[in-house]
Amino acid sequence: MKILIDIMSGDKAPLEQLCGAVQAAIETPSVSFSFIGNEDILRAVAAARGLKLELPNIELIHTTEVVTMEDAPLSVVREKKDSSMGKGLKLLAEGKGDAFVSAGNTGALHAGSTLIVRRIKGIQKSAIATVLPYQNPTLLIDSGANIELFPETYVQLAKMGSVYMNRILRVENPRVGLLNIGAERAKGTKTVAEAYPLLEAASGINFIGNVEGKELPMGACDVLVCDGFAGNIVLKLTEGCAAFFVKKLKGVFNENPITKASWLGVKNGMRRMKKDFDASEYGGAPILGLSKTVIKAHGGSDAVAIRNAIRQAVSCVENNVTYEIAKLVVPELIPQEREEV
Repeated sequence: MKILIDIMSGDKAPLEQLCGAVQAAIETPSVSFSFIGNEDILRAVAAARGLKLELPNIELIHTTEVVTMEDAPLSVVREKKDSSMGKGLKLLAEGKGDAFVSAGNTGALHAGSTLIVRRIKGIQKSAIATVLPYQNPTLLIDSGANIELFPETYVQLAKMGSVYMNRILRVENPRVGLLNIGAERAKGTKTVAEAYPLLEAASGINFIGNVEGKELPMGACDVLVCDGFAGNIVLKLTEGCAAFFVKKLKGVFNENPITKASWLGVKNGMRRMKKDFDASEYGGAPILGLSKTVIKAHGGSDAVAIRNAIRQAVSCVENNVTYEIAKLVVPELIPQEREEV
């Protein structure tokens, strides 16, 4: 197995990406890794931090460009083909790697994945799937890739999300909910209302009906299906509320000497709660529906988050997530050989 890693993209690149990737390489010596980026920069950063790049399972692939957060989505396939992101996607498409991990520009990664790696035959849309750290982990799909969906696409997303939750997070018969403004089947936009009976009739998923936003934190479902516009709002609101909640609690404990003293009794529990709210513990967000595994790490990922995203990529390959998605979503179109999915 070989994992391709974009070392140059992300808010904290290349330092945090390199630290996380080296740690992953040390922890999984049976897996090969390709670190993609400017070789001179990578070696200089590694030397400054005492990181070993001469491990037998690490190779460096030199590139001269970087796709920034400000670049247009199509820059990865037009102006910046020799970027760490563009080179990684090309190598993945050519079969020179089994998975690709990047913390770079989301729009560019999704566009590049679709145009270079391409979707599984028969799948209408690839989608970003993000695990939300609620009462029970909830997979949000789509969390930002597609602003609009066709009614039938909701069914494909529900099946892809169900495969991921079952194979990676070991959830048996995951409950699928449709994000909506009410429980009644006719609620919501025309597209969402039309998607409801299609989900209800679909085989291979455990559809439980509409789910309102207020129900999500309490574990209303295991897979939440929605378009990328609504999904990204849910994602960003969840991140914001978690940060706000932690900030307010800190304020409460800093009010006076008595509350400061009480912190000693709850600090370990608070640290555990903060960790529970940290989505980076689940790694990055897979772009499901592609013919190969692509993991989108958060733009602000530190070394721990990068390491976890790489672990997630390894797990996706080991558990044949791409093939299992093809087998459930488009069984009539999958080829005999798994590699050609």
